[in-house]
Amino acid sequence: MEALERIDQFVKENPILIFMKGTPQFPTCGFSSRTAEAMKGCGVPFGYVNVMADPEIMQALPSYQDWPTFPQVYVNGELIGGADITIEMYERGELKPLFEKAAAEAEGDKEADKAE
Repeated sequence: MEALERIDQFVKENPILIFMKGTPQFPTCGFSSRTAEAMKGCGVPFGYVNVMADPEIMQALPSYQDWPTFPQVYVNGELIGGADITIEMYERGELKPLFEKAAAEAEGDKEADKAE
């Protein structure tokens, strides 16, 4: 599977996702660290991809949504932005409700799948 296909799969499979340098527990860059901290501060589980561990994804990701930097945060398949935008949304109280809604919708989708 090509890197862009894998990126697309990650984005579609995770209602809340960060492509970052390192992991939320052990970030390897300040921007990724601050963004992951803001995301953790919302209290909603999220997925992550460590771009440092996958050079193909690291190289291809900037062309996926025409966003040149890391980290990149996606909610329900849409690029929210990078560190500055995500942190500003968190500080304004906008990130947590967005995450909670995405998580609730994903949970609802799982329940609907079980009922079928």
